Amino acid sequence: MPASSFTREKIRSYAQLSPFELKNTFIDLAQKAAHNGRSQKGKGQIQMLNAGRGNPNWVATGPREAYFALGYFALAESRRVWTADNLGGMPQKKGAGERLDTFARRHPDLPGIDLLTESVAYAVDRFGFDKDAFVHELTDSTIGDNYPVPDRMLPHAEKIVRGYLDDEMFDKRPPVGTMSLFATEGGTAAMCYIFNSLMKNGILHKGDRIALMAPIFTPYIEIPELDTYDFDVVRIEADRFTETGVRQWRYSPEEIAKLADPSIKMLCLVNPSNPPSLALGDPAMQQIKQIVADSNPDLVIVTDDVYGTFVEGFRSIAAELPRNTLLVYSYSKHYGCTGHRLGVIGLNDDNVLDDLLGRLPAPTTDALAKRYGSITLDPGAMRFIDRMVADSREVALNHTAGLSLPQQVQMVLFSLFDMLDQGQEYKHAIRDIVARRLDLLLEGTGRMKIAEDPKRAGYYIDLDLLAEAERAHGREFADYLQANYEPIDPLFRLAEQTGVVLMNGGGFDGPEWSARVSLANLDDLDYLKIGHHMRTVFEQYVEEWQGSSTGN
Repeated sequence: MPASSFTREKIRSYAQLSPFELKNTFIDLAQKAAHNGRSQKGKGQIQMLNAGRGNPNWVATGPREAYFALGYFALAESRRVWTADNLGGMPQKKGAGERLDTFARRHPDLPGIDLLTESVAYAVDRFGFDKDAFVHELTDSTIGDNYPVPDRMLPHAEKIVRGYLDDEMFDKRPPVGTMSLFATEGGTAAMCYIFNSLMKNGILHKGDRIALMAPIFTPYIEIPELDTYDFDVVRIEADRFTETGVRQWRYSPEEIAKLADPSIKMLCLVNPSNPPSLALGDPAMQQIKQIVADSNPDLVIVTDDVYGTFVEGFRSIAAELPRNTLLVYSYSKHYGCTGHRLGVIGLNDDNVLDDLLGRLPAPTTDALAKRYGSITLDPGAMRFIDRMVADSREVALNHTAGLSLPQQVQMVLFSLFDMLDQGQEYKHAIRDIVARRLDLLLEGTGRMKIAEDPKRAGYYIDLDLLAEAERAHGREFADYLQANYEPIDPLFRLAEQTGVVLMNGGGFDGPEWSARVSLANLDDLDYLKIGHHMRTVFEQYVEEWQGSSTGN
């Protein structure tokens, strides 16, 4: 195969783009390759394989069926009030629980009805709900005839989602105290709300020093660089190797120790990481806990735990440092529901953010009293999590704030599904899917070596190509690659020559010569093909290196 048709200078210019924008360039190249059929076997043999974006190709069907069954019951409840054609009324609370049971008996063949009634019964038993009140919240919310009240999150929904987080993010060992939740339009909205409110409330200021545990999801890299924030960013690098050429993706004590600097006001991490897809190790977590206790007690931690359900026994840093941590969770990856936009922000009621608000200087508190004075008679007592809700609607529209009620219902049914045996079976099934795909990918590469790790989520894999070059062929070959090619050259070749789309790990603050592969969005055997194509491109570099040595 020929080298990339792009010059080194052109490739270097593309490296400035966000990895998600650069991915679009690779998609264009891969589509052209598939269309033109440039292959030794003839026209039409190249298949575009986009392992760039992490949208999963599985969906949780059971809780969706339960949601649709609930929709039919909710409409029946509405028609009880008004019976004119296409005209219903607001569902009523009294007797709602018994009416659901009656509806289920009358419609035993309705898909999802059994899971719906099982979920409701479980919730009533575990959380001690009044059945009528809970069923009414579900039906009225499914109809969507009211604004969210409370705006932060519905009361039954908050308790159920908190229970889900206790089970899955805290390994059924939640920290002391109560964690309040703010339901958001996915994890991305949660990120925006957090950064915005930290600035609006004077906890962070433009130019402040923050830390990122790298590699990390690119928005955590790009948001701090915006003119609005212009943060001074300290990287905590996953710099450990298990052996020559095999990156461990773990943080050394020396890197973690950077957080002891009290000028660092915030730490952001994705846990399990994106793209290495490893849960934070216990030594690192305990070191951070000790640093907060001894050196940096006001450190604000933002942890994005969207991949936590893919690791057995996962426990968020919010369990160890509940006072300091804002927990972000999205349902998107586990349930295959990125289009639903379902996320939450969790914050322990005893937290450092509210303490920091209480220590703000008078000019700032006066300005904030004016900002929130139209929605509360005591702005100074307003909690940070409630300020995020108000800020999400520019305060003036606080009365219409909150995640849409049908979305909150689907979130509830996803959460309850996880608490049942079939939800646990589903969880282990999707874990098996990504593990199988990782094995096939590595098999295709000719067994590229990665570190064994029991805390691997496996949703992505970040392959350090330069480290592998040194492991397989020695330092001289690795030096040759660095001297003669740009780090993203392999990704251009993969897209142009084989139709494979990957993302550059350097765009996630990982090694420049690394490639992120999503193990979630293609069929199993596609990963065997991707591995084979990666090996072919790798062998191409070896041939060029050997040819240059012969020529010299």
